Amino acid sequence: MLKASIEVLQPTAGHSFLVKTFDESGFKAPFHFHPEYELTYIAAGSGKRYIGSHMAGFQPGDLVLLGPDLPHCWKLEPPGSEATSIVIQFAGDALGADFFSSGELSAIRRLLESSHCGIHFPRPTVISRIESIAEEKTDFRRLIGLLEILYELAMENDFVSLDTRGITAGLTPSERERIHPIFAWIVENFRGPVTLEKAASIAGMSPNAFCRYFKKITRLTFMDIVIQHRLHYATRQLIQTNDPISSICFDSGFGDISHFYKVFRSHMHVSPLHYRKKFRQVANT
Repeated sequence: MLKASIEVLQPTAGHSFLVKTFDESGFKAPFHFHPEYELTYIAAGSGKRYIGSHMAGFQPGDLVLLGPDLPHCWKLEPPGSEATSIVIQFAGDALGADFFSSGELSAIRRLLESSHCGIHFPRPTVISRIESIAEEKTDFRRLIGLLEILYELAMENDFVSLDTRGITAGLTPSERERIHPIFAWIVENFRGPVTLEKAASIAGMSPNAFCRYFKKITRLTFMDIVIQHRLHYATRQLIQTNDPISSICFDSGFGDISHFYKVFRSHMHVSPLHYRKKFRQVANT
């Protein structure tokens, strides 16, 4: 049975946080979670990021702050293309249990409290600081650099909360252990055959019990979530490629073109072809 994808982080002895630079191989990490906060900056590469139940495209300059135990992954498009990311990970008590409770750090504390659903910064001003901290060799300056980055982000007025439905934020550890592998399986397999029976087996439940449980946790049906992933992938392909509609339909996981058109119209209120034309008209104005 698929196990919950929990990442165990091990900072270098004597250090309070991790700073890592990844090439394209780093984007192969599965949908996973960990109790540490994470700040991820995309220096090169594009594709889709999955934060909890939220899906969106990413490109160079993308910056996201994740709270503890929020499942996430970044998928390159096309897979294996050139990419670079800088990732900073730290525990909330890495500098002491009450460190962020001090009055001087109240703005950072509020930022961290808001990160439980993930925060995207569309036009971040801290990129040079992130690049500097990745190159810095002096431990003290790296620590000061992290605090400066967090403070600047706390002062940002331009930000977007991601997983606003907060599906995973209020879950108990045992609930996360059950639901996260299901989301991981959807993320990795939505473009292929996806069955309720398989999802139920991952959760260790009967199909009927799983349906009730999944809707209670997510407020959506299992297939609603799968269709969201397929439609998001399809819209990205319509915008970014010249592939035929039929190819996009099957590549997104839909097994029938007429069904694809029906579902697409129901959610997007236009046909796939009109969606593509409308986007390109706006882009060219």
